[in-house]
Amino acid sequence: MTDLAPLLTPEGRALLDDVRGTAPADELAVATRLRREHPAELVSAALGQARLRQRAAVKFGAEDAERMFFTPNGVEQSTRASVAAYRAERLQALGVTSVADLCCGIGGDAIALARAGIRVLAVDRDPLTAAAARANADALGLAGLIDVREADVTEVDTAAYDAVFVDPARRGGRGRIFDPEAYSPPLSWAVRAALKAPHAALKVAPGIPHEAVPSEAEAEWISDGGDVKEAVLWFGTAPGAVRATLLPGPRTLLGRGLPDPEVRSVGRYLYEPDGAVVRSHLVAEVAEDLDGGLIDETIAYVTADALHPTPYATAYEITDQLPFNVKKLKALLRERQVGILTVKKRGSAVEPEELRRKALPKPQGPHSVTVFLTRVAGAPTMLIGAPARALTGAGPS
Repeated sequence: MTDLAPLLTPEGRALLDDVRGTAPADELAVATRLRREHPAELVSAALGQARLRQRAAVKFGAEDAERMFFTPNGVEQSTRASVAAYRAERLQALGVTSVADLCCGIGGDAIALARAGIRVLAVDRDPLTAAAARANADALGLAGLIDVREADVTEVDTAAYDAVFVDPARRGGRGRIFDPEAYSPPLSWAVRAALKAPHAALKVAPGIPHEAVPSEAEAEWISDGGDVKEAVLWFGTAPGAVRATLLPGPRTLLGRGLPDPEVRSVGRYLYEPDGAVVRSHLVAEVAEDLDGGLIDETIAYVTADALHPTPYATAYEITDQLPFNVKKLKALLRERQVGILTVKKRGSAVEPEELRRKALPKPQGPHSVTVFLTRVAGAPTMLIGAPARALTGAGPS
């Protein structure tokens, strides 16, 4: 698809309504029927857009996705609506009333900003992407707050705006780009643009090295539903601060500059920190709050003797600690009548699916177990237990 215009006509919109929700198995029959009365290219474009809308529902929700317009890259690279809304709320709380959204893509962040009452200049150099952003602002009734401009972001004057938001392209012809200076535009350019504005937010990959974070920036790692989605470099807030934010919520853990936790023996409980906590290097803060320590100096598992409620880690009650041995694990699972085996790993080369296949070739009973493949004081170890919240009944689980 190289042009959205045909889909924005009355005929195109009627076709989009007609093909809404078409299952992949039904596409050929639907296309054959519709091509009797409509141009083949328009039918193909409508069916392609319907597929993109179905994929986008995960990020944008079905109600918005069914009205929006997407490109394949736009679906893949756009910000999840919940994350964009959180970021817009932060900017609103800073008193921001206008934002220059550079590299706006199909407009996901611009939509969230406009819904927060913020006026947005949305800029993208790709004609099709800019057209999608413009169509989305119109489709969602936000055209009065979103001005879409097709331009090179490096040539846009942002002086009239309270804040700058930059979401550089982090994918190339060979997939993900890990070097921040290989982003398009490079991180160094984005930082210069940020420093010209009273406030700024730069979206970067969650794997960004901490040493690449500018001293003028606050660094925030964001997870949604337990999945790490992105990191954001904030300017005009708290230089040098580090935070992990968990959605829904939000719940935010601020770094306190703590040293690495001490290594200790495995206690009754094992805590698996949220990925945003791990990425932000705030495991020490969680360990201190739990009165716990690490099971190994290189592994981000916290252990403690008591169960403490925390939104920043998932608690498991550990029943067994064994050296890595598949035969011993298989025998234990048979003895415990385990039918459901969950395998997690940190610091182990063994693939969870491989261990699951060998240790539990067929269900042995009604109980479930979680096995952690990890290291304890440097030694390959299996820790066996179950989510702490599930341990309410009698017998093994």
